[in-house]
Amino acid sequence: MLKRIIIILVLPLFFFGCKQKSDNVTHKHTNALINETSPYLLQHAHNPVNWEAWHPEVLERAQKEDKPLLISIGYAACHWCHVMEKECFEDEEVAQMMNENFINIKIDREERPDVDQIYMDAIQMMSGNGGWPLNIVALPDGRPFWGATYVPKENWVKSLQQLTELYKNDRSRVTQYAADLAKGIHAINLVENSADSDVYNLDQLDAAVANWSLHFDSFLGGYKRAPKFMMPNNWDFLLHYATMNDKPELMEQVNTTLRRMAYGGVYDHVGGGFSRYAVDTTWHVPHFEKMLYDNGQLTSLYAKAYAVTKNEMYKEVVDETIAFVQEGLWDENGGFYSSLDADSLNEQGELEEGAYYVWTKEELTQLLGGDYDLFQAYFNINSYGLWEDGNYVLIKDKSDEEIAEKFNISVSELKSKMENALSILKAERAKRSKPRLDDKILTSWNGLMLKGLVDAYRYLGKDEYLDMALKNARFIEAEMIKDDHSLFRNHKEGKSSINAFLEDYAAVIEAYLALYEVTFDEKWLDHSKKLLDYSKVHFMDKESGMFFFTSDEDHSLIRRSIETSDNVISASNSIMAKNLLKFHKLYPKEGYGDIAKQMVINVQKDFDRSAQGFANWLHVVLYENQNFYEIALVGENYKSLGKEVAKTYLPNSILVGSKQEGNLELLENRYVDGETYAYVCIEGTCKLPVTTSKEVLQQIQSFN
Repeated sequence: MLKRIIIILVLPLFFFGCKQKSDNVTHKHTNALINETSPYLLQHAHNPVNWEAWHPEVLERAQKEDKPLLISIGYAACHWCHVMEKECFEDEEVAQMMNENFINIKIDREERPDVDQIYMDAIQMMSGNGGWPLNIVALPDGRPFWGATYVPKENWVKSLQQLTELYKNDRSRVTQYAADLAKGIHAINLVENSADSDVYNLDQLDAAVANWSLHFDSFLGGYKRAPKFMMPNNWDFLLHYATMNDKPELMEQVNTTLRRMAYGGVYDHVGGGFSRYAVDTTWHVPHFEKMLYDNGQLTSLYAKAYAVTKNEMYKEVVDETIAFVQEGLWDENGGFYSSLDADSLNEQGELEEGAYYVWTKEELTQLLGGDYDLFQAYFNINSYGLWEDGNYVLIKDKSDEEIAEKFNISVSELKSKMENALSILKAERAKRSKPRLDDKILTSWNGLMLKGLVDAYRYLGKDEYLDMALKNARFIEAEMIKDDHSLFRNHKEGKSSINAFLEDYAAVIEAYLALYEVTFDEKWLDHSKKLLDYSKVHFMDKESGMFFFTSDEDHSLIRRSIETSDNVISASNSIMAKNLLKFHKLYPKEGYGDIAKQMVINVQKDFDRSAQGFANWLHVVLYENQNFYEIALVGENYKSLGKEVAKTYLPNSILVGSKQEGNLELLENRYVDGETYAYVCIEGTCKLPVTTSKEVLQQIQSFN
């Protein structure tokens, strides 16, 4: 009976958007969410449900009143979250039932990933599925005993009635189930401190990648499945692995994937930037929401791929993606907003997925005139490019050279005509109702975008990207870093209210370190190291050698999670392991390398089973098994020399520089008056100094 009640309905994940309600409307109801800054929470501030945010005092009140918690988790761009709001949470009779029997809590999963992780694990244990909206009913102390995703009104009411009766009349069964489930939630998150002494070796890595490659879609890129997520960390590692180990077949897979993603409808050919994922196997029809974290990571990936291949298309993708982020997600103070919704108002004034982005044949014919036939062939305004209801999503399937040959024109003429056509469409699109903006600023996502800008500057050499990076870095410095070098998670309208999580520290540490490598401004290195040292003190689990997701200064939850599996965003522990290994090269006496090595050893048993789920970890395997180069530049022209060296893709390296002797051990006793020297070292042992980037690369090759 209990199990049947617990698992009534779980539907797959859906990611759509919703238009924000006007602030000018007079509202019948207002709840405690009106005091929050999260756009998602504010969307529910006028529900008749007495929603409250996740605060310790709310949980304490639940225990005093002996009421179960009804926890509903979602995010601003979640379509089914808004469907359920309309059907259930805006209904006064449903709200009355919820208010009388539960303490109702709304959570923005992007603000509180710590809470979301726990309850997502819970629902997956209960049902085998997950998604958003994530609805959980829990004991007053937070231990869950029921969960579902989207639930239609009729089923929602029946479920709440059953749960209310069950809680009142059979408390012992509920409590026992919650206790057993809580044990399971703890158990699936355990990471042991492995006694192994050796890091995963290259032979093992080769075998894991060979097994991984069985899932590649060699024709369309990505994996043999739908939907298709871009998974930047997967292709970032494979680029690293293929380049450093002479794996042309893997490099071809990386190139196929990057080309097909850039060809696809998942890429916005009119305005730049990538949507969240494609619903099909061809990268054609996207889920039209645009997330900062995708575009930050993909900027970095395409910039690195450009450095390796010099493929101009990759450079164009970087330029256009940054232009989109600057135009659509950049706060004037230097922070980056979180996302754009998938839904926008159509011509009938109704919310419609993709309305802002799609085109009818009639519109294109009228707008493009004599260039329509060329445009039609270029972007498949045909059965291949048709989405639904006469709407087309632009998708390429042929190279510029193939199209130019077909129409007997030069490639340069083709490019010129397509650029003109796309500018016409962009101007026309600007007249449409824009997707709603989620304008909260999240520290970790800003760290990912900052790293993307740094890599774009490093490999493309455009000063404006460094300017953007520095403005963002200073914003994080001013608004997100506290006096004790802890971080805030969120920022909106001058307010920051949530302590940061490990992913925030990991992303900013990595980004600031990367920024130091292109500026040699020790301020960024100092910030990065202080954040790392703070993390060691307040996040590290001494028993496992891993890092908790939450700080020891935060309010205690059901568990302190340890995040190890890489997803669309790399696991916070995998980013930290990379950070620690690099800091070991700079500060070899502080034990950072030992921590990183142990972290990899603790999780490497899973590499054979799911290399793609641990892709970011595998960088450290390469760091440990292959030469890792410390490149020190000292002298009057150290910045210009550093810029030249940095253009080459050298993933197994770290770059330091100073006009004279710096504070790092690698820079000590290196200065020679009137000279600018580069030193190529491994674990502090260096070759003879050289003066050009060409000689630096020659020395790196001679180490092999």
